[in-house]
Amino acid sequence: MKVHFISIGGSVMHQLAIALKKKGYQVTGSDDEIFEPALSNLREAGILPIEIGWNSEYISPDLDAVILGMHARADNPELLRAKNLGLPIYSFPEYIYQESVQKKRIIVGGSHGKTTTTSMIMHVLKEQQMAFDYLVGAKLAGFEQSVQITNAPVIVCEGDEYPASVLEKRPKFHFLFPHVAILTGIAWDHINVFPTFDFYLEQFVIFIQKIEPGGILIYNETDAVLAGLVEKHIRSDIQYQPYGIPKHEINNGTTTLEINGVKGILGVFGNHNLLNAMAAYYACLQLGISTETFLKAIASFTGAAKRLELLAKNNVTNIYRDFAHAPSKVKATVEAVRLQFPERKLIAILELHTYSSLNVNFMNEYKGALDEVDEAVVFYAKHALEIKKMPDLPADKVKEGFGNDELIVLNDKTDLLNWLRKINRANANILFMSSGNYDGLNINSLAEEILPTSS
Repeated sequence: MKVHFISIGGSVMHQLAIALKKKGYQVTGSDDEIFEPALSNLREAGILPIEIGWNSEYISPDLDAVILGMHARADNPELLRAKNLGLPIYSFPEYIYQESVQKKRIIVGGSHGKTTTTSMIMHVLKEQQMAFDYLVGAKLAGFEQSVQITNAPVIVCEGDEYPASVLEKRPKFHFLFPHVAILTGIAWDHINVFPTFDFYLEQFVIFIQKIEPGGILIYNETDAVLAGLVEKHIRSDIQYQPYGIPKHEINNGTTTLEINGVKGILGVFGNHNLLNAMAAYYACLQLGISTETFLKAIASFTGAAKRLELLAKNNVTNIYRDFAHAPSKVKATVEAVRLQFPERKLIAILELHTYSSLNVNFMNEYKGALDEVDEAVVFYAKHALEIKKMPDLPADKVKEGFGNDELIVLNDKTDLLNWLRKINRANANILFMSSGNYDGLNINSLAEEILPTSS
């Protein structure tokens, strides 16, 4: 197979390119910018483009596939040549499907919890030494890459609802046709792509319709919106497996869950992770993994990168980083830390970084999201607004949207640093929530700096 990637430098695109190279394919690619870690990863794999930029000469008639990344524009010269030659052109998810037609496909969709649920399934399968391929949106301990394509009989994929490519505007998870489908919940997001909630909901209806006949839908019945959606679109040719929060107890910051009378420790915490674990459990059952085996394996799961990731700790303070940015994710993460450590003060620093979160018309979706926090900052960089060509976001509109007049709203990272150094951090948990980087702050080193002296 001879494959060319247009926009090979993407965070997931370059991982697929490396996976195909390892499979023995002849892989080439191009991009107009490639940053770390993709730059080093591609160089090490021997498929870093010789020069940066687009070149229609890269597109030869003998290519078996051209894989188009989201970064490429419709007038890309390589794309235009590929069209003129009549070559097969695939978006990322379309190509993943081509590589997994003969596999059992487990696809995890939903507005939140996709990465963690996918990672949990992967972890359990790896513990059982099962052969499987995967696609996941974060770095996971024990896995070299976020994409693997081999001749394994099973593939586990995180199913994103974001558009597949510049040519194919439909959501990525519409192209994966699961045998085992998971929906973790629905909460409106990506308003720049889905301007109304009804339009956003419709994407999940279509996903359910894409489940292979004889397949199964595993869904979070505690999510009223999702449960209502499932009830309205029942299919007679698939099975349904609802799930909720399992029986559990929390002692000294450790969670023990119980499934079918069998108990096991969960290394991560919070109701959202208990739900994620149940979704993963039912998926693993479809692969013949028993309750006892699942609970033994999941005990060593420590989470995906930036999902309640513990950055620093002592006996008086824990500092976490989480990818939470959408309202439902923020609420779930705050609730998790509050319930796990009820005796500690909770300090939260939320960065607004996405198109949705920086949009004044979306701000009301955050109402109450930080109410359980003792001291809260909402940070957003003016630079982020400029890059996205968005208007200024007044601090009073942020407070109004969150429904919290006590909220501290900051735009300058120096002000944020000064605030963090000044507040009392003893007997407290500190929670950084962002899909960005706080305008270039090194959160890892900052966590070590602000960790108070233990007692």
